[in-house]
Amino acid sequence: MNTQTAQLAELQSNGVELSLNELMAYHNKTTLLELTPKRKVKHHNAGQYLAPHKGRGMEFAEVRHYQPGDDVRAIDWRVTARTGIAHTKLFQEEKERPVFILTDFSDSMIFGSQLLLKSVQAAHLSALIAWSAIQRGDRVGGLVFNHNAHWELKPASRQSAALKLFHNLQLAHQAALSSKLDGESQTLNDQLNRLVHLAKPGSLVYLISDFHHLSEDMAKQLLLLTRHCELIACPIFDPMERTLPNVGEQLSLKSGNRQASLPLANAKFRESYAAKAHAQQNALYQLLHKSGLALMPFSAAQSITEQLKG
Repeated sequence: MNTQTAQLAELQSNGVELSLNELMAYHNKTTLLELTPKRKVKHHNAGQYLAPHKGRGMEFAEVRHYQPGDDVRAIDWRVTARTGIAHTKLFQEEKERPVFILTDFSDSMIFGSQLLLKSVQAAHLSALIAWSAIQRGDRVGGLVFNHNAHWELKPASRQSAALKLFHNLQLAHQAALSSKLDGESQTLNDQLNRLVHLAKPGSLVYLISDFHHLSEDMAKQLLLLTRHCELIACPIFDPMERTLPNVGEQLSLKSGNRQASLPLANAKFRESYAAKAHAQQNALYQLLHKSGLALMPFSAAQSITEQLKG
C-alpha cells in the first residue's frame, strides 16, 4: 500500500467523492481546532463568547471591592480575610453563539492533483468546524453552494445540526461532480451577498473556498460584516496551482468544453507560471487581510490533521 493510498484509507475517503463516514470521522478530532472567540460579543444572544456585562454566570472574571447592592453570595471570603476589606467575585456570562460555515463547491474547487479534490478538503474542514462547535455547545449553520445551486441551514444546536450540514455537503458535492456548467451560475460573490443577511451579529463565520474571482466590492462587504461578526477565511489550494512539476512532457487539461495543454518540460514556462501564481496568491491574501479577515490556508494535498498539528 503506497503512502497516498494509506492516507486515503485513514481519511475513509477516495479523494473524489464525499461520504458520510469521512465527515463523521472528525467527531473525534475536535481538539485540533480552537473556536475560542478573539473578541467580545456584540449581540445579547450571540454565542459562548464572554458577554461584556458582568453578573452571576459560568466564567470567573475578576475580584473587586464589595459595593452596596452586590450579591453577598458572591463575596470572596479568602480575599476579604486576607485584606480585611470585603471583596466580591465578578463573573462573565456564557451564551450560545452561531458558528456559520460557508462551503464552496464551485467548478474551480473540483480540482486536485494529489491527495484530495479541493472540494473534498473543504468538506472535511467544514466537518471539523461543525463538530468543534457542537462540542463547545455552539449553534451550527451553513451555506453550501456549487455552480448551479445553493443550500442554506439556519444555526441550530446539537448533533442533528451537524448531520443536516453533512447532508447538504453530500448533496451539493455529488451535484457538483455530475453537473454540467450550464444555466445561471452561482458565484462566490452571490453567496457572500447572502451571507451578509444570514450571519447574525456575534457569529463566528468560516469562509471555505479558493476565493477565485473574489471582487473588490465584495471584499468591502466583508469588511462591513467584520464589524459585527468574527470572520475567518480558509483558502483551499492545490500545490499544482502554485508550481508545476518538471515531468518532461506536455500535460493536457480539460474542463467542460475547454481544453488546454501545459508544456511542463519548458523551464521558463514553469518559472513564469509560478511567478504569476505567487503574485495572485499575495494579491488575494492582501485583499482578505484588508477586509479584516483572519487567514487559515489549507492544502488539498495533505490531511487537515497533519496541517493543524504541524
